[in-house]
Amino acid sequence: MKIKNILFVSLFAGAVLSSCDYTDLSPIDSITDKTYWTTTNDLKLYANGLYGLLASPTATGDNTSDNFVPKDYSGYLFNEYTVPASASSSNGWYWNDIRSCNYFLQRYQTVEGSEAEINKYVAEIRFMRGLLYYSKIKQFGDVPWYDKDLQTSDTEELYKARDSRDFVLGKVIEDFEFAIQWLPEKSDSEKGRLNKDAARTQLARICLYFGTYMKYHNETPTTEWTSQTLLQKAVSLTETMMNSGNYDIVKASDAGAATVAYEGYPLYYANLFVQEDLSDCKEGILCRFYEEGVLTHEVGRQVGENGTGLSKDFIESFLMKDGTPIYNTNSGYKGDENQEAEISGRDPRLYQLIDNQHKPYRVQNGKPSQNPVADCSASKSVTGYPCTKYHSANTKQAEARNTYYDWFVYRYAEVLLINAEAHAELGDISQSILDKTINKLRDRVEMAHLTMNPVADAAPVNYGYQLSNLLYEIRRERRIELVAENHRLDDLKRWNAMKLMENPKTMFGLKITPTVEKEYEAVNVTFGGDKGRPVIEYQGAIYLYQYPSKAIDDAGRKWSNDDRRWLYPLPTNELVLNPNLVQNPNW
Repeated sequence: MKIKNILFVSLFAGAVLSSCDYTDLSPIDSITDKTYWTTTNDLKLYANGLYGLLASPTATGDNTSDNFVPKDYSGYLFNEYTVPASASSSNGWYWNDIRSCNYFLQRYQTVEGSEAEINKYVAEIRFMRGLLYYSKIKQFGDVPWYDKDLQTSDTEELYKARDSRDFVLGKVIEDFEFAIQWLPEKSDSEKGRLNKDAARTQLARICLYFGTYMKYHNETPTTEWTSQTLLQKAVSLTETMMNSGNYDIVKASDAGAATVAYEGYPLYYANLFVQEDLSDCKEGILCRFYEEGVLTHEVGRQVGENGTGLSKDFIESFLMKDGTPIYNTNSGYKGDENQEAEISGRDPRLYQLIDNQHKPYRVQNGKPSQNPVADCSASKSVTGYPCTKYHSANTKQAEARNTYYDWFVYRYAEVLLINAEAHAELGDISQSILDKTINKLRDRVEMAHLTMNPVADAAPVNYGYQLSNLLYEIRRERRIELVAENHRLDDLKRWNAMKLMENPKTMFGLKITPTVEKEYEAVNVTFGGDKGRPVIEYQGAIYLYQYPSKAIDDAGRKWSNDDRRWLYPLPTNELVLNPNLVQNPNW
């Protein structure tokens, strides 16, 4: 049985944050600033209360993107998002967690201990503050920077204007550089706690985001952090990890996931995401650990029960196993008369990501079995391409609140993808770099290598601008490898690539052919008409289409260079309280 250190949210942090020092007396029955900030264990307990800010298990990562089609359409992608009335955690204009970080940073100095032991926890808090501010500047652009917990008397700071995004970005980088300096190496860290490489990965992600955002939005930076310097830093951070020898791309075993692969269809990729113990996984930079009967989540139940399906556009993005785009001459693509033809000879990650006849959907009493066809119902998968990335065939994992496989917070595959893309954007990519990055991912699934001169896609997706064939393929690799890991909308925004959302196939499901109709008749599913699953005709073919009330060329799917959705709106009540904030453009 695995032994893990599981982080529990500390009651001490909340108690300290809510305490008020009305007198000089120290109550003997409560926690106050005077009694709390004394030992390094106090710092640890406080930091525990902020670990919920890290990525946690979810079945809806990438739902708002061209990768997925949820049961209910995204008002945001159809430009129906409205300005919120007041601030909340759901709309992002929420400052309680940043105040919690600053509260710690203003008080920890009274603790006695070695500099290294104290700064380890200071580094955790600064990591969290950097993470929170990164989210803020992605959402809102300019935001007020605060490095202390404000009191009601701090009127000048409470009512100040927003600081520039670039200024705040510099502060975020400072927080993560401090974290990298003082956090322990992964080998010396407590399992489940932050380490240097987690900070390196997050900072590399930030540098790639803004390095490419500045480039593709033609921004002129106002600090030393330019597109060039940010991309160079992303390379440096990821190369430190790549050169350490501590990490690798793993071929996941059947045993660790309780999902036995069928002959000829190994699950080296799929089984990685349903491992019951990632403690020693060389692909895990930082993981959340779970234990049956002790600490669980519910993704194993949610992943097949929310109606969301992969889009037709996403399915078409997979290459053939030899690296040829499917619509190129003599690619070997068998078409999409039915699912079996569609996945034949493709990138092996395709059959590992959707429900199909070549892997078990469930294992009961040691016996594996499949569904007769992939579910296309509104309650399961509206596209007929149910994503099984986080689906375990172990039926126990699908019980309510009983999922106990572990979760990647930061995964080494992302590090390799950041490195390859940053090198390509800087113009110094080489075959050696591809072999150390992209091709390690392809080796996992036994797919042909990417070369410096890949064949052009005969039917490329429309980014709205020209890309080199190589950068096009690096982006394709990132889309497939990291699907459902909550990166895709950020990628589209930083690449200035929302043009991709105009493709109707980003909203379509499987093509309805005579073969498909016959296969689904066997399970009493029909298409079209008053009682069948909704469909639409497009370019001479019929596809599943979940949103019949929406035209496939709806203007809301089209983004302009000055589209208001590049940034989110500030709540109206906040603008009333502080007129110096000013609303984001076009809201």
